[in-house]
Amino acid sequence: MDKSPDAFRTISEVAEDLDLPQHVLRFWETRFNQIKPMKRGGGRRYYRPQDVELIKGIRHMLYDQGYTIKGVQKLLRENGNQFLVAIGNGDMGAVEAISQRRQAETVPLTPAAQPRGPDDEMLVGQPKVKPSRRFFGLGKSDEEGPVQPGSNKLSRDNRALLQEALFDLLECKRLLDQVR
Repeated sequence: MDKSPDAFRTISEVAEDLDLPQHVLRFWETRFNQIKPMKRGGGRRYYRPQDVELIKGIRHMLYDQGYTIKGVQKLLRENGNQFLVAIGNGDMGAVEAISQRRQAETVPLTPAAQPRGPDDEMLVGQPKVKPSRRFFGLGKSDEEGPVQPGSNKLSRDNRALLQEALFDLLECKRLLDQVR
């Protein structure tokens, strides 16, 4: 019998549905404070439907779009959870609507519409809000993109990627040790 769409999911159910190892979900909880599963006695995690939708969006941006953890954190900070939920669901209409709303919020005032006065003279012609970044790889800085071959520097994101790879290798080793 299948669960209701509103039912909470265990970490094993979420991992199976999204084709992710459980340790990756636990790791993402440390990197994305927006993922907050309920924890019951014994530390068992129960994910709300909105947590699963957010994880689906994070997974898409990391695995399919090539973003780093830092890049996805920035997207969440700038656009909110609903943006990544819409991306994870493939709802490009909602993604576009959220992007347009963000851009409308960051449009600078024209010089005629800006306040005038002795204290405001330095503000004339300058935007009030920092413009938003684009998504899907457009407008990402070099630090936020995927690891480039031949690069001799190891950024914080690269270290995080290596840490995630190490977790995967340790999980593989654990599974191999169980088989032996």
